[in-house]
Amino acid sequence: MPLDETTEELARTAATGDHVALGELLRRVEPDVLRHCERLLPYRQDAEEACQDTLLAVARNIGRFEGRSRFSTWLHIVTANCARTTYRTLKRRSAEQSSDDLAEQRPDPHRVSVIAGARLDLLDAIEALEAEKPDLARALVLCDIVQLDYSDIAAQLGIPLGTAKSRIHQARKHIQASLGDGYLGR
Repeated sequence: MPLDETTEELARTAATGDHVALGELLRRVEPDVLRHCERLLPYRQDAEEACQDTLLAVARNIGRFEGRSRFSTWLHIVTANCARTTYRTLKRRSAEQSSDDLAEQRPDPHRVSVIAGARLDLLDAIEALEAEKPDLARALVLCDIVQLDYSDIAAQLGIPLGTAKSRIHQARKHIQASLGDGYLGR
């Protein structure tokens, strides 16, 4: 989700409390946020929900954007977190519904689409890793979902470069064990 310098400047201006800049910023980033959410979630309406959650989170938290990293990096992280939260919410709702209600819902993406099922399996594996080893999960998400380079991951997490690489490697081994040999990262 690389953003141009005008958008980066809008973000810095919005972070100072400029509501006009914030409105323009949200308008500019919405298509990129939606595309990113669509890569993570199997259904468009779920991606749209995650996109709206992301834009709301950006609007609420823009004052926390300090400009130490690029806005695009910050936005990637917020987007990935909102998509994962949407996924968890949908999964919880699905589990809470009775079996009668399940027949009326959308088909199970694990059975209908290989791509959607693989994405859901990956999100499940990341969720399990996060519960067990959150430091590894954060590094993996920044690398393989947000697609930051190693130096940006190290800076974002406040750890040495070698530690970032090690965490990503360990996380991939855990995910690979969960999913079988189908996951190798990027």
